[in-house]
Amino acid sequence: MSRQRRFPRSRASVRDARAFVRQVLSDWGRTDRTDDLTLCVSELATNAVLHGAPPGREYCVSLTLDDSVIRLAVRDSGDRHLDLDPPQSDPEACSGRGLPLAREVADDMGVTEHVVGKTVWAVFKSALPTGPPGGAGY
Repeated sequence: MSRQRRFPRSRASVRDARAFVRQVLSDWGRTDRTDDLTLCVSELATNAVLHGAPPGREYCVSLTLDDSVIRLAVRDSGDRHLDLDPPQSDPEACSGRGLPLAREVADDMGVTEHVVGKTVWAVFKSALPTGPPGGAGY
């Protein structure tokens, strides 16, 4: 099962990306990792807006559910390489902590380079839903 949505390159779209993720997780009955996925999409969408998506372009957020695994992916069309192991940031800096935080809460994380752009993805193990069979999203 998967869902995706495109967002404009704007700071306000990061809020919309978080709302999209929360809604999809709720629809699927997989809310046990909502905080972790929301933190990650916030960081990855912010990076897409600030560093990945060229002006006038969009970025895409997708969620895929496979049994008890949720995969979050953010794809942009920028040519900037992303290092998931950046040097440790200055403790006084106002930025540079997001990717390390995302890596901490995700069960796995990586980057897939494309001819145009890249996809930054994170994987989360989720508890199986406890609701009645045949609920929303099944």
